[in-house]
Amino acid sequence: MNIFIYILLIIMSYLYGSIPFALVIGKVFYHTDVRNSGSGNLGGTNAGRVLGKKVGLTVIILDASKCCISILISGLVAQYFHLNGDIIYLSALACVLGHCYPIFADFKGGKAVSVAIGYALMTNRIAFVVALVIFLITLYLSKFVSLSSILASVSIVIISPFIGYSTVGIITNIAIVGLLVYKHKANIQRLLNGTENKITWM
Repeated sequence: MNIFIYILLIIMSYLYGSIPFALVIGKVFYHTDVRNSGSGNLGGTNAGRVLGKKVGLTVIILDASKCCISILISGLVAQYFHLNGDIIYLSALACVLGHCYPIFADFKGGKAVSVAIGYALMTNRIAFVVALVIFLITLYLSKFVSLSSILASVSIVIISPFIGYSTVGIITNIAIVGLLVYKHKANIQRLLNGTENKITWM
């Protein structure tokens, strides 16, 4: 029975993570497929680039909510059925995988930044604050969103053994951040080549 509940929570989290909010909002309200413009990515940054800042922010919030809701539901179910609390990490990882490789969008999704924000917020407030500070400082100094996202996420891996994450949590952190860095491989190459785009509003 418990194994069935674990599997159900993981599948649910993957499916919820697979909802491509950038694609849904673009098609429903703007009759635009954001995959055909900008970077082609189904994330908040590209949605904002194609459809405007308000849409970009809305997509970021909705994408971040994916991990928040998945972790919340998994935690409540685990508590009710007296399951291992580490299921929240497995559910979160499934949610991130759904966001990056959504079954509802040909397995081509976002770069895990927004869902990672939601993940950090729900699992450890210290990790969230540290990552946020590093992100903002790096963004202010470099003007690169990609570099800021990578350094902020890596900081969570570095400090996670010291701020209360369980072993499963630490492993999950490594997996999520590893996926985030992998999804930014093109950005990393552009950073090395000096061709990565900078923001102009900060």
